[in-house]
Amino acid sequence: MVVREHLIKMNSTHTKYENNWKSKSLENLEKDYWEEPTFDSYLAKTCYQLRKRPLKDFRTEDLRIMIGQNIGLKYLIPLALETLKGNVLVKGDFYEGDLLKSVLTSNKEFWCKETSLFNKLQEIILENKTLLNEKDSEFLNDFNELCK
Repeated sequence: MVVREHLIKMNSTHTKYENNWKSKSLENLEKDYWEEPTFDSYLAKTCYQLRKRPLKDFRTEDLRIMIGQNIGLKYLIPLALETLKGNVLVKGDFYEGDLLKSVLTSNKEFWCKETSLFNKLQEIILENKTLLNEKDSEFLNDFNELCK
Protein backbone atom coordinates (compact mmCIF):
# COMPACT_ATOMS: atom_id res chain seq x y z
CA MET A 1 0.00 0.00 0.00
CA VAL A 2 1.38 3.40 -0.93
CA VAL A 3 0.77 6.52 1.09
CA ARG A 4 -0.54 9.35 -0.98
CA GLU A 5 2.32 11.62 -1.99
CA HIS A 6 0.37 14.83 -1.63
CA LEU A 7 -0.57 16.24 1.73
CA ILE A 8 -4.21 16.14 2.61
CA LYS A 9 -4.87 19.69 3.72
CA MET A 10 -7.75 19.59 6.11
CA ASN A 11 -9.35 22.71 7.47
CA SER A 12 -7.06 23.21 10.39
CA THR A 13 -8.46 23.25 13.87
CA HIS A 14 -6.00 23.95 16.61
CA THR A 15 -6.66 23.08 20.24
CA LYS A 16 -5.54 25.68 22.75
CA TYR A 17 -3.57 24.35 25.71
CA GLU A 18 -2.81 25.96 29.05
CA ASN A 19 0.76 27.22 29.36
CA ASN A 20 1.70 24.57 31.93
CA TRP A 21 -0.43 21.71 30.62
CA LYS A 22 2.42 19.19 30.55
CA SER A 23 2.97 19.60 34.29
CA LYS A 24 -0.64 18.55 34.98
CA SER A 25 -2.30 15.14 35.01
CA LEU A 26 -5.11 14.03 32.75
CA GLU A 27 -7.39 14.19 35.79
CA ASN A 28 -6.53 17.85 36.32
CA LEU A 29 -6.80 18.78 32.66
CA GLU A 30 -10.02 16.93 31.92
CA LYS A 31 -11.55 17.58 35.36
CA ASP A 32 -12.66 13.95 35.34
CA TYR A 33 -11.78 11.89 38.40
CA TRP A 34 -12.13 8.13 38.14
CA GLU A 35 -12.81 5.79 41.01
CA GLU A 36 -10.12 3.24 41.68
CA PRO A 37 -10.85 -0.06 39.88
CA THR A 38 -12.34 -2.65 42.21
CA PHE A 39 -11.44 -5.60 40.00
CA ASP A 40 -8.05 -7.16 39.36
CA SER A 41 -6.98 -5.85 35.95
CA TYR A 42 -3.45 -4.70 35.18
CA LEU A 43 -4.70 -2.50 32.35
CA ALA A 44 -7.49 -0.83 34.36
CA LYS A 45 -5.19 -0.18 37.33
CA THR A 46 -2.41 1.15 35.10
CA CYS A 47 -4.76 3.53 33.28
CA TYR A 48 -6.16 4.71 36.62
CA GLN A 49 -2.64 5.43 37.92
CA LEU A 50 -1.49 7.10 34.70
CA ARG A 51 -4.43 9.52 34.79
CA LYS A 52 -2.89 10.88 38.01
CA ARG A 53 0.66 11.27 36.62
CA PRO A 54 1.90 14.63 35.27
CA LEU A 55 2.12 14.39 31.49
CA LYS A 56 5.76 15.50 31.49
CA ASP A 57 6.56 12.24 33.33
CA PHE A 58 4.94 9.95 30.74
CA ARG A 59 7.24 7.38 29.14
CA THR A 60 6.75 5.91 25.67
CA GLU A 61 5.03 2.86 27.15
CA ASP A 62 2.64 5.05 29.13
CA LEU A 63 1.66 6.89 25.96
CA ARG A 64 1.21 3.59 24.11
CA ILE A 65 -1.07 2.17 26.79
CA MET A 66 -3.28 5.22 27.17
CA ILE A 67 -3.54 6.04 23.46
CA GLY A 68 -4.28 2.37 22.78
CA GLN A 69 -7.27 2.74 25.11
CA ASN A 70 -8.27 6.08 23.52
CA ILE A 71 -7.81 7.85 26.85
CA GLY A 72 -6.78 11.51 26.95
CA LEU A 73 -6.05 11.73 23.23
CA LYS A 74 -6.37 15.52 23.19
CA TYR A 75 -3.33 15.76 25.46
CA LEU A 76 -1.41 12.55 24.76
CA ILE A 77 -1.38 12.61 20.96
CA PRO A 78 0.71 15.84 20.88
CA LEU A 79 3.24 14.19 23.21
CA ALA A 80 3.27 11.05 21.08
CA LEU A 81 3.81 13.08 17.91
CA GLU A 82 6.80 14.84 19.53
CA THR A 83 8.24 11.42 20.38
CA LEU A 84 7.52 9.98 16.92
CA LYS A 85 9.09 13.01 15.22
CA GLY A 86 12.36 12.04 16.92
CA ASN A 87 12.03 8.32 16.21
CA VAL A 88 9.02 7.07 14.25
CA LEU A 89 9.69 3.47 15.33
CA VAL A 90 10.24 4.22 19.02
CA LYS A 91 9.55 1.15 21.16
CA GLY A 92 7.42 0.92 24.28
CA ASP A 93 7.48 -2.43 26.09
CA PHE A 94 6.40 -4.59 23.16
CA TYR A 95 8.01 -3.99 19.78
CA GLU A 96 9.66 -1.41 17.57
CA GLY A 97 6.90 0.90 16.36
CA ASP A 98 4.33 0.01 19.02
CA LEU A 99 3.66 3.66 19.88
CA LEU A 100 3.09 4.46 16.21
CA LYS A 101 0.71 1.50 15.93
CA SER A 102 -1.33 2.83 18.89
CA VAL A 103 -1.46 6.31 17.35
CA LEU A 104 -2.49 5.00 13.93
CA THR A 105 -5.24 2.80 15.32
CA SER A 106 -6.66 5.37 17.74
CA ASN A 107 -10.12 6.90 17.43
CA LYS A 108 -10.78 8.17 13.89
CA GLU A 109 -13.28 10.75 15.14
CA PHE A 110 -10.51 12.37 17.17
CA TRP A 111 -8.40 12.79 14.03
CA CYS A 112 -11.33 14.29 12.11
CA LYS A 113 -11.72 16.96 14.80
CA GLU A 114 -8.04 17.59 15.48
CA THR A 115 -6.92 18.31 11.94
CA SER A 116 -3.76 20.22 12.85
CA LEU A 117 -2.56 17.12 14.74
CA PHE A 118 -3.55 14.94 11.79
CA ASN A 119 -1.45 17.15 9.50
CA LYS A 120 1.54 16.71 11.85
CA LEU A 121 1.06 12.95 11.85
CA GLN A 122 0.84 12.96 8.07
CA GLU A 123 4.13 14.86 7.82
CA ILE A 124 5.82 12.30 10.09
CA ILE A 125 4.47 9.43 8.00
CA LEU A 126 5.53 11.00 4.69
CA GLU A 127 9.00 11.85 6.03
CA ASN A 128 9.45 8.21 7.06
CA LYS A 129 7.51 6.46 4.30
CA THR A 130 10.45 4.42 2.95
CA LEU A 131 11.52 3.26 6.42
CA LEU A 132 7.95 2.34 7.39
CA ASN A 133 7.39 0.44 4.16
CA GLU A 134 10.62 -1.51 4.66
CA LYS A 135 9.87 -2.26 8.33
CA ASP A 136 6.19 -3.20 8.05
CA SER A 137 3.78 -1.99 5.40
CA GLU A 138 0.97 -2.41 7.95
CA PHE A 139 1.93 1.01 9.36
CA LEU A 140 1.14 2.62 6.01
CA ASN A 141 -2.07 0.58 5.69
CA ASP A 142 -3.16 1.81 9.12
CA PHE A 143 -2.41 5.39 8.15
CA ASN A 144 -4.39 5.07 4.92
CA GLU A 145 -7.33 3.68 6.92
CA LEU A 146 -7.14 6.72 9.18
CA CYS A 147 -7.35 8.95 6.11
CA LYS A 148 -10.65 7.46 4.94
